[in-house]
Amino acid sequence: MIGPAGAVRVMVATKPVDFRKGADDLAALVRESLGADPFSGTVYVFRARRADRVKLVYFDGTGVCLLSKRLEDGTFCWPAVTDGVVRLTAAQRQALLEGLDWRRVHAARPTRVPVAVG
Repeated sequence: MIGPAGAVRVMVATKPVDFRKGADDLAALVRESLGADPFSGTVYVFRARRADRVKLVYFDGTGVCLLSKRLEDGTFCWPAVTDGVVRLTAAQRQALLEGLDWRRVHAARPTRVPVAVG
């Protein structure tokens, strides 16, 4: 998949937006409505009223990128529709884009290192 990789901050706008908006309009929405910097490298996720569509806008260091996805079958798992932002990990973002329930993804659990028997 072409898109942001690695450890990036992901913020999900929980309120649906007009999906006719392009990269510049969504970047302006990040600054005005969310009070955030669209050029920080953070990935901002927007949803349409229909839960089968998602748009991501982020700055990759050279320009503003817009990624759009529509599920052919099923819907994305979204938080409750309220004003505000939900923060996701990179793993949760990947689960969201795959159409999986991102709420079930958790951080790696620490494991004990075995003590050598000697």
